[in-house]
Amino acid sequence: MTNLHRHAPLRVALVGLGTVGGGVIRLLETNGDLIARRAGCPIQVVAISARDRNKDRGVDLSRYEWVDDMTTLAARDDVDVVVELIGGSDGPALTLARQCLAAGKPFVTANKAMLAHHGLDLARVAEQGGIALKYEAAVAGGIPVIKGMREGAAANEISRVYGILNGTCNYILTTMEKEGRDFQEVLKEAQDLGYAEADPSFDIDGVDAAHKLTILASLAFGTELDFGAVATTGIRHVIAADIAEAAALGFRIRLVGMAQNGPEGLFQRVHPMLVPLDHPLAHVDGSLNAVVAEGNFVGRLFFQGRGAGEGPTASAVVADLIDVARDEYGDAFAMPVAALAPQHTADAGARVGRAYLRFKVQDRPGVLAEIAAATRDAGVSIESMIQRGANQADGVLVAIVTHAGEERCVRETLERLAGSDSLLDAPMVMHILD
Repeated sequence: MTNLHRHAPLRVALVGLGTVGGGVIRLLETNGDLIARRAGCPIQVVAISARDRNKDRGVDLSRYEWVDDMTTLAARDDVDVVVELIGGSDGPALTLARQCLAAGKPFVTANKAMLAHHGLDLARVAEQGGIALKYEAAVAGGIPVIKGMREGAAANEISRVYGILNGTCNYILTTMEKEGRDFQEVLKEAQDLGYAEADPSFDIDGVDAAHKLTILASLAFGTELDFGAVATTGIRHVIAADIAEAAALGFRIRLVGMAQNGPEGLFQRVHPMLVPLDHPLAHVDGSLNAVVAEGNFVGRLFFQGRGAGEGPTASAVVADLIDVARDEYGDAFAMPVAALAPQHTADAGARVGRAYLRFKVQDRPGVLAEIAAATRDAGVSIESMIQRGANQADGVLVAIVTHAGEERCVRETLERLAGSDSLLDAPMVMHILD
């Protein structure tokens, strides 16, 4: 393992000069003296690379060497560590990561998609060469949850890890909650304000949160990463009426990524859930992120903070650079790759819990009886049933909260109602966080 804990500067090549890349430069310039004292040496950017050389990024780049071909950075003797902030699960980011690790160069990234898909391969190469692969910025922005899981909670058996992992979705849901507006209207506003991308599908369909959950699950349970095993549903179909019903029942709706390990296997899901008002996640608003880990000795750990943006993410990147400068790093996923257990995916249908079901139906006699019969025949016990909006031309809403039962029974209920001309839209199912 290369010893970089020295008084000579740690020389950094920075690839990607978007919001986070500019933030890294600003942070190193603003807190440079403090960082040098904590790292044991100055941390200096010596080379930069991005797609557009002429773009105004609001920071003076003239003092740094511009490199058009970022693939040359892995072989440069005057670069000690490469920071990758260009994103993407494959393509240039993955090529750069492989080149750096193969060349024995420490690699720092904020790229959760690349890690979720290729993290095992990259970790194996880093482990074989004794090279740092650091990624604190890949999950929950500035919240030190990776370090907390990998180091602070390392002595614990973690039974469950879950949380709010996407700030865009949380902003949309909490704005809908506070202002009573529907999803599409709030999404458009979020795009205008720059909180959501022009193509927001990566966020609102839960993919971004699923990438992060894949990483957290591996750290928490010592299992191999398997992004394909995450059951993923986004927030596109949450409506204002769902949020109003949830509030009336004592809940708030949040997009929750959850992973739980047990004898039946590993369960991973990203799904909008009803969160009780007395749970900390119910009070995580706006673009904040939060992660909960439950350990057998430490109990419940709760991490909360800003999950994206220039400052928080740059803070996580520079924290990784400080670790590299100190020569403080171990296996990327808290243990050697060979020690990570193969995944066995748990049967979601066997999970026991309560659920919220919402139907948009024809306003005519017999519809409630039809729904009640389907739940009865599927073995679902109804805790409450509410009908809203009678005599409306576009139908009425029926909301059901179930008693605790196996999830397969809820699924069977929907199968029994499939094709019914009483239903005007596809039903919405949200599980209730226990």
